[in-house]
Amino acid sequence: MARFTLPRDLYYGENSLEMLKTLKGSRAIVVVGGGSMKRFGFLDKTVAYLKEAGMEVQLFEGVEPDPSVETVMKGAHAMREFKPDWIVSIGGGSPIDAAKAMWAFYEYPETTFEDLIVPFQFPELRQKARFAAIPSTSGTATEVTAFSVITDYQKGVKYPLADFNITPDVAILDPSIAETMPQTLTAHTGMDALTHAIEAYVSTANSVFTDPLALKAIQMVAEYLPASYNGDKNAREQMHYAQCLAGMAFSNALLGITHSMAHKTGAAFSTGHIPHGCANAIYLPFVIRYNAVKAGNRYADIARALGMEGSEESLVEQLCAKIESLNKSMGIPATLKEFGIKEDEFKEKLPTIAKLAVEDACTGSNPRPITPEQMEQLLTCTYDGTKVNIA
Repeated sequence: MARFTLPRDLYYGENSLEMLKTLKGSRAIVVVGGGSMKRFGFLDKTVAYLKEAGMEVQLFEGVEPDPSVETVMKGAHAMREFKPDWIVSIGGGSPIDAAKAMWAFYEYPETTFEDLIVPFQFPELRQKARFAAIPSTSGTATEVTAFSVITDYQKGVKYPLADFNITPDVAILDPSIAETMPQTLTAHTGMDALTHAIEAYVSTANSVFTDPLALKAIQMVAEYLPASYNGDKNAREQMHYAQCLAGMAFSNALLGITHSMAHKTGAAFSTGHIPHGCANAIYLPFVIRYNAVKAGNRYADIARALGMEGSEESLVEQLCAKIESLNKSMGIPATLKEFGIKEDEFKEKLPTIAKLAVEDACTGSNPRPITPEQMEQLLTCTYDGTKVNIA
């Protein structure tokens, strides 16, 4: 038996943030990031609408990019003291992901982080609160997914938490919020969305319900991301919807080793974080070439949906070339070396990173199995740009 889960309600379009006025409850905690939502006035609007709904409102501010276990625990403590019946998170993927994890620890204080990193083993939520997510970026789609990514900085590892329990109850896609994204963030989140859709389509858990969502998202990203990157408002709105479709697909079809690699390299190097969408963008063409041995027909489907023609092998290469061209047009590096990762540090950490990537929750649904040794070879290709030819 399979399952397909989405938020109970999704509101989209101009002024959709106003639906917060209609929520029924007595107390809402708003989880937010570093300050852009406050600067652009959306945090004040959120609080005002919740108060108009008759709720007492408390803020939990300052969730960092790639949120930490410590931030999650602080937020859960604040929730236990305030006792909200609505958790509302506005901003990028980081505050929404953090709020999802906070939710679990709020309702189940005795739960440990080690308990939650086991996929699909969350306790039953909604005993104390429901969850509304309002994304400001067009990539993570965490507003419609069963996933959250939390970083353990002591170990230098990102952990994807996975459970249908943390799929939000309400998602709000207000395009005016997405218009505030800077250009680099638009590029990285857009490529994250493309990766979500492509990995969902070739995943071993794909289905008749997820395939149309994935293909439509891929077509929309290919059509609208370049203009969105250059500031076109209509394209920015369409990308906000495209990334949501991709999220609906991967939340139910799962992902693959592009994400496994991004999770385990994002916080691994002393030269600084590799933004998640940037890492996905770098790795995706290499992963496609590795996976094509098993999933060439599925990648060919994607290429045809983008109007490409030719043999299966040719279509796979055309798809990779399209992704590489998109990356180049938006200033995304082609390799980890070009990104600035030091070669000696890369080689030193490679065996550990490869092992952790193979063990990542996303690896299980990748269309082609991979060993730690093969992962080392693949990561080496992404470092120096050598051709993927892994038996």
